[in-house]
Amino acid sequence: MIVVSACLAGLKVRYNGSHRLDQRIEEFVQEGKAVTVCPELLGGFSTPRPPAEIIGGDGHDVLRGQATVVDVHGTDVTEMYVKGAKATLEQVQSLKATAVVLKEYSPSCGSRMIYQGEFNGKTKAGDGVTSALLKQHGIQVFSEEDDWISLFQ
Repeated sequence: MIVVSACLAGLKVRYNGSHRLDQRIEEFVQEGKAVTVCPELLGGFSTPRPPAEIIGGDGHDVLRGQATVVDVHGTDVTEMYVKGAKATLEQVQSLKATAVVLKEYSPSCGSRMIYQGEFNGKTKAGDGVTSALLKQHGIQVFSEEDDWISLFQ
């Protein structure tokens, strides 16, 4: 069993009410090989919501209290991102999932790249909050951009 970002399975849960459907992930969910999760909804956000970015580091820094997650209006939403990451970790552990495939660039789910924190569309290397927490607990995290599918067929 793997866990996947809900937006990649076609669910309209992204900040702007859209999805980022990945046909391979949708097939895994339909075949019962994957379960969807949205860390931001688990953290208490609704859809739509203002976009947010990590300021002052990446998800690892957020978890250490050295960076924050702030929405485009300047509201500190760090606590909700951490809450969603912890709820996702609990789900992954309870399912005994072997891996997680998350949406790249997200302040929650990015596993290699996130937006740089200036709301200008530029990215930087780093993990989102959920990705960082999962990795800290030894869980294998992939991006939809990785060649993850060959490992699960």
